[in-house]
Amino acid sequence: MENGPLDAFLRENEGQFSVLQLVGMLRGVGAGMRYLSERNFVHRDLAARNVLVNSNLVCKVSDFGLSRLMRGLDHNVPTYTASLGSKIPVRWTAPEAFQHRKFSTASDIWSFGILMWEVMSYGERPYWDMSNQEVMKAVADQYRLPPPHSCPPALHSVMLQCWQAERGDRPGFDQLLSSLDRLIRHPASLKAEPTRSCSQPLLSPTPIDLTSVATVGEWLKALRMDKYQEEFDRANIDTLDRVSRLTVEDVQNLGVNLLGHQRKIISAAQQLRSHLTQGQVEV
Repeated sequence: MENGPLDAFLRENEGQFSVLQLVGMLRGVGAGMRYLSERNFVHRDLAARNVLVNSNLVCKVSDFGLSRLMRGLDHNVPTYTASLGSKIPVRWTAPEAFQHRKFSTASDIWSFGILMWEVMSYGERPYWDMSNQEVMKAVADQYRLPPPHSCPPALHSVMLQCWQAERGDRPGFDQLLSSLDRLIRHPASLKAEPTRSCSQPLLSPTPIDLTSVATVGEWLKALRMDKYQEEFDRANIDTLDRVSRLTVEDVQNLGVNLLGHQRKIISAAQQLRSHLTQGQVEV
């Protein structure tokens, strides 16, 4: 598989593929997962890092270290129950799996939805820099990831179907492949028109506590963006007032390339501007 892992391949080629090509990649992963599920295997670690890409952009599922044969039944659903203390890739894991250690084809469907989000965002990290505990709480509270930049609403709708709280409400891999095939046959349905007509709350960066923030360094640390401290220093962004006036172009010029990080910084800067205006933060 000449192009290696899918996540790294997408990050190295950001913006280089058509939506149809990306959907074609997803279809290949879905076909591999249908093959597994038909044989009563659960992958348990489906993610873009565990998909390999060949020179023709054909994607194949790999890394079966956590895969198991589903021998048990849970409410007549073939299920594998993990032992206590088992490691779980939280960002890709369905709520019933991290809460009750119950893995099934439906939990792989949830992971496939996260993989779809990874592909459409060109390899962004799901839930950005949130901690695993924050992710589990957000998911349990019914929050779901927003559509990646330029993601067609039809594809985000499929992701949301994969992220139904009740595993029985999620589609099977047969249904998912039918949905993807339908989109491929009707490319007009893949136009990236923005939409907000979604009945489920979408996950947005959590507001940060600004009461104890007095410096740019403290602000970045509270935002878990302190990896960009040197970039802020080089650009002489050394006051909270300057931070509060950041634009998208400013953030891009700093060298922040991940869209999720750009959105997080801009959103927090707007929050900071509101607090400064109200006189709640010392500059």
